[in-house]
Amino acid sequence: MIEWLTEPWTHVFMQRAFAVAVMSAVVCVAVGAFVVLRGMAFIGDAVAHAVFPGVAIGFVLNINLSLSGAVAGVATALAIVLISQTRRLKEDTVIGIFWAAAFGLGIVVVSTQSSYTGDLASFLFGQILALDDGDVVLVGAVGAVLVLATFLLRRQLIAVSLDRETARASGLPVLALDIALYVMVTVAIVIALQAVGNILVLALLVTPAAAARLVTDRLGPMVLAGCAVAAFGAVAGLYLSFYYNLAAGGLIVLVITGVFLLAWLFAPRHGVIARLTGRRRAAA
Repeated sequence: MIEWLTEPWTHVFMQRAFAVAVMSAVVCVAVGAFVVLRGMAFIGDAVAHAVFPGVAIGFVLNINLSLSGAVAGVATALAIVLISQTRRLKEDTVIGIFWAAAFGLGIVVVSTQSSYTGDLASFLFGQILALDDGDVVLVGAVGAVLVLATFLLRRQLIAVSLDRETARASGLPVLALDIALYVMVTVAIVIALQAVGNILVLALLVTPAAAARLVTDRLGPMVLAGCAVAAFGAVAGLYLSFYYNLAAGGLIVLVITGVFLLAWLFAPRHGVIARLTGRRRAAA
């Protein structure tokens, strides 16, 4: 049993994968907690699709794919924030427009190439087992800045998430906070792309925080519980990938989703079983 647990850690590529997966998971939960509180999971999908054409353009122009993806994601996020200020359109409507437009642009850019390549496919499906030491340092540094930013802005972001009009009336810069949150979501997604890829990144951003939301109503415990869920999913998914030779990103997401379903069933107050038990007691 001990050998089964220690064997993956004897390989340098697995050590890097564990480090990046856990750091990406924690960063996504720190930002994803506010995404779940605000009920804007769709923005994660929209930004993930917005990163895709940036990555494709970066590949065509032979420039850094992470940088080009981040630029495209931030630009799209800013456009969504600004256009969402129009009271005639709801935020989810604007997100849907840019979600489709960004993915359409990515498809057009990719169609200019004769075939898909490993570099581009790795951003779609993740490349966590092919990272180098520079990737680990970059994810750690950027992730630390992002977690610090969410900590410093937590009170303002909570106020805007719970009641935008009251927050605006109290003098909070709602537009600036919207921009800050969208940019942080974009950066978190770009970081997580290497772990699970463009297609599955929304799960890392939303699912652990959603599982924690079922267990607690307080933001602090919610973030801590979400980080624990995400870190467990990252480590367990990598172990399964190592021993069964399956896609690491997909397994990470499936493990985290499994934990979410357990929370949905067994959460002390908000789980299905707790609610059914409460109804039976009330009926009796």
